Amino acid sequence: MIQADRVTRTTCPYCGVGCTLELHVKQNFIYKVTSPFDSPVNHGNLCVKGRFGYDFIYHPNRITTPMARRYLLQNDYQGALWKTRYHAPELGNRSLTNGNDSPTPWDWVETDWETALNLAADRLTHIYQRDGSDAMAVYCCAKATNEDNYVLQKMFRALFRTNNVDHCTRLCHAGSVVALQQSLGTSAMSNTASQVMLNDVFIVTGSNTTENHPIIALQMKAAVRKRGAKMIVVDPRRIELVDFAELWLPLKPGTNVPLFSAMAHVIVKENLVNWDFVRTRTEGFEGYVESLEKFTPEYAEAICDVPAENIRQAARLYATAKNAAIYWGMGISQLSHGTASALSLVHLALLTGHIGRDGTGLNPLRGQNNVQGASDMGAMPFHYPGYMLVDREENAVQWERLWKVEPGGLSRKLGLTTTEILEHAHEGGVRALYIMGENPMMTEPNLNRTRQHIEQLEFLVVQDLFLNETGVYADVFLPAASFAEKDGTFTNTDRRVQRVRAAHPPRGQARPDWQIVCDLAKRIEARLGRPTSAGWDYAHPEQILREVAQVNLDYAGITYERIEKVGLQYPAPTLDYPGTPTLFTETFPRGRGRFIPLDYVPVMEQADDEFPFILTTGRVLEHWHGGTMTRHSVIDQVYPEARVEIHPADAEIHGIRDGDPVRVRSRRGEVVLRASVTEKTTVGVVFIPFHFVEAAANLLTNDALDPQAKIPEFKACAVQIFPARETDLPNPEAILRRGRY
Repeated sequence: MIQADRVTRTTCPYCGVGCTLELHVKQNFIYKVTSPFDSPVNHGNLCVKGRFGYDFIYHPNRITTPMARRYLLQNDYQGALWKTRYHAPELGNRSLTNGNDSPTPWDWVETDWETALNLAADRLTHIYQRDGSDAMAVYCCAKATNEDNYVLQKMFRALFRTNNVDHCTRLCHAGSVVALQQSLGTSAMSNTASQVMLNDVFIVTGSNTTENHPIIALQMKAAVRKRGAKMIVVDPRRIELVDFAELWLPLKPGTNVPLFSAMAHVIVKENLVNWDFVRTRTEGFEGYVESLEKFTPEYAEAICDVPAENIRQAARLYATAKNAAIYWGMGISQLSHGTASALSLVHLALLTGHIGRDGTGLNPLRGQNNVQGASDMGAMPFHYPGYMLVDREENAVQWERLWKVEPGGLSRKLGLTTTEILEHAHEGGVRALYIMGENPMMTEPNLNRTRQHIEQLEFLVVQDLFLNETGVYADVFLPAASFAEKDGTFTNTDRRVQRVRAAHPPRGQARPDWQIVCDLAKRIEARLGRPTSAGWDYAHPEQILREVAQVNLDYAGITYERIEKVGLQYPAPTLDYPGTPTLFTETFPRGRGRFIPLDYVPVMEQADDEFPFILTTGRVLEHWHGGTMTRHSVIDQVYPEARVEIHPADAEIHGIRDGDPVRVRSRRGEVVLRASVTEKTTVGVVFIPFHFVEAAANLLTNDALDPQAKIPEFKACAVQIFPARETDLPNPEAILRRGRY
């Protein structure tokens, strides 16, 4: 039996649940992961990713040495034109894997940190001085720590004077964020996930919680089994939670607004409204009620394909419960009307008063380990840390003082979102992009168009663990430390700030993200002649968090000492404040909760004779996000290939059997993969997970945007399905060699 040299307590790097991990280390190698039973988040439970998905740290294809393209090392800046002359993925790592080929300016060359950082600083500064702040943009990272994200957005705002700062929240819960901000003045989960055990009734919608947030799903099942809570599942797929549900409402993808507005219609017409709550804590009720008139259950049934009586039953269950809550995922937000979808949920809580108490609330389940924290740290184009709007003078002044920027120096102009940044990658637009840990060449919609945009960038810096689908387009690659090789904090889906600790030193020459950014920022600062500005000499990431807390008062009472063991839920405005598990007990940040009249807007693409199926996308239990981590883990062997789920009735009509190769085509692209014939999906709806580069679902998805949240419509697009030949299936090894490694 192996005896550990040490056991390091840290936080899981996968989904937003934020489970506590114990990393058992022997000779600087993690050989086992467990979880302590005293964790208030997961009580010793872990999913397959948390328990076994750590070995990507040691994968032989991890990049642990800085790299730059040959043209940069030769000071041939016209070499950037080789991006359009050569297809970047096919040259991805040529200089490292095929040294006998004739060298080209686009070959990778391993180098040292001094050279790589100086090259990045030179080119970024040159482009900024030539083209101005609008030419600069950055993607922060929901997988990185709070401290990493804070210093990166600070660098681009304080040095390059741009708000072109965003991260993957734009691609997951941006609709939820905007809706909650509009109605309540906040954007975070209102309660703690474990409070599901206090629910009498709860709605789960747009979330395959069992696979996306497995530990929260365990608590949901326990609430049903042990406490007799009634669960209502609203989802176009027959997810596992349906087996525990009192009601399943299998709506068509993208029809959330009519369904939840019909529930609100029932609550009003049957006088199930909490009138005291509406009178004392809300506004806009009269106008909202007028807008509900057409949303009868029968009207919703005609659109959603959910029986009107089931809608009535769901409304009565939710409204008459003592404690009811709503939990939702990206099936609500990832739509061209994602903001309206989330608002339709907010309205239900305001009508019934099921918010502001333990066991109630509005609870968006955040997808990545630190998407909440990255948002809190200002990794968004419209907000400084603490959700302070960048176009308000009083907010900019506070950050100018803290960062020692001259008065008026910070931009008051709203920045570009992730999708807009790449759309503006052209002459006269965005010329330089810095990407920390994100992989837009897997996560953006309409990937063929994304590829065209990314090839137009003049200069791209990628800071990551692997040379993934995006990294192969980079000019400079900076190798980052993994979660187990650095200190910092993550903030989970229910606002709990928790410690991240290094279990052993970084592999090779890899460095923690915050150290890379600060080292680069000092070089840029010197080139810009701003020696007295922001300050980048942090000795430890705790100093970064304390700097955040000087202005972002939600974090003012959070110190590493206070969160040493179990973490603390913000807001924590003072050092003796106990944290805030439940928000809005007396008021909302904007004062009164606001009702906002809605209308039904269909998804941008409806099924038709040419494209008869609606495709929806999502995750599977064994994988995560763009696959950069899990597909370099042993758990890739458990779920090694993408499959398209199709209902047996649809499969029979199209002559498709389980396991057959099929071609799925949309108006934007096509993929070939095997079929999974299953009743998990509904007639007319097919499902593809988005983790697999060899059958990238986002080659198919629609890049139509929500006009308010600017989130793409990942969850609904029209597709065709044809039988394919075995020889049509892609060769995963060839694709991974070219595009990932």
